[in-house]
Amino acid sequence: MSLLLPDIDPRRISLAQKIFDQQFEQDPRLEQEMDDRRKRLMFQDILYNFDFLSTAVQIEDEKLFTNYAVWLYELLCNLMKDIDRDRIKDQMVHHYEILKTFSDKLFEEETMVASAKTILDVAIDATEDAMDNYQVSEAFLEGPHLPIRRAYLNALLRSETQKAIQIIEDARKDGLSLEELYEDVIRLSMQEVGELWYQNKITVDKEHYATSTTQMILARFYPYIFNQKPVDKKILTCCIGSELHEMGGRMVADLFEYRGWESVYLGAAVPIPSLVSAVAEHQPDLVALSVTMPQHLQTCYLAVKTLKEKYPSLLVAVGGRAFKTSGGIYKTWPIDVYTDLATELVIWADKVVAKT
Repeated sequence: MSLLLPDIDPRRISLAQKIFDQQFEQDPRLEQEMDDRRKRLMFQDILYNFDFLSTAVQIEDEKLFTNYAVWLYELLCNLMKDIDRDRIKDQMVHHYEILKTFSDKLFEEETMVASAKTILDVAIDATEDAMDNYQVSEAFLEGPHLPIRRAYLNALLRSETQKAIQIIEDARKDGLSLEELYEDVIRLSMQEVGELWYQNKITVDKEHYATSTTQMILARFYPYIFNQKPVDKKILTCCIGSELHEMGGRMVADLFEYRGWESVYLGAAVPIPSLVSAVAEHQPDLVALSVTMPQHLQTCYLAVKTLKEKYPSLLVAVGGRAFKTSGGIYKTWPIDVYTDLATELVIWADKVVAKT
């Protein structure tokens, strides 16, 4: 990278070039993530890092550099919205690690070299912590088991699969019921993942990772869920039309199975004719339709209307994030119940189906 920087010590420019080149050599993904403009800004940031680190070492104030590091991290997250926070964190931590190896080229005295390495270690910790300090919604903060929920969400956003698994398993061992794990931890965490994606704070690959990891964790409960005493009741669940977000429907089916119901889960993007055919085949006591994206609400309405016209006595429930974006649209639909919580739906269904 050739830049004309007449006011900066040429030795620092040369050192910055070596650090720049080494980071690109060790991290090939940077070539795809950084266009020419970003490369120029990244090189300039290395020189700024030299200035802040040198000042922090000279005045013996590590907080000066750590505050700068956190500020820089948040700035880059805001400027590079196509790259998720976890990846930007990795880039910065990698840079500080490389900078540590060049500290003896930036400073002459051994005590200053040692101080620089210590300051950089603290900056790495601060950057790691800053990755978790994104603003979450008020809905995520409400309700019980927030520390577990927060830890689980952090593990997902850091792509720490084993840690996410361990958090859920530890919570189960500590006495949380399956319903509490599903509703208070997993449901709210996945809703927050969706919100972060919607706000462009995480990329779609991170959202997909969180979903697939959570599905894998849910599957670990299946030997327990599917070993309950049957109650001779059946629910059919699915996501209608072209709706691809199937997590909510899957969790509804799981909790009904846990209560002894037989569940028929059709998955995502089920066409209305296929839904009608499935109802004829399986003869469920209850059909539960899940909608996450608002653009699928009209299709859901048509599905409800079709089911009620063909099977007037069939119980039909709807739920999902999409309904929260409307002004209570479900109130005009020919449904039997709307609820945002699978546990509430189970309780309602146990009472109503028992009376029919």
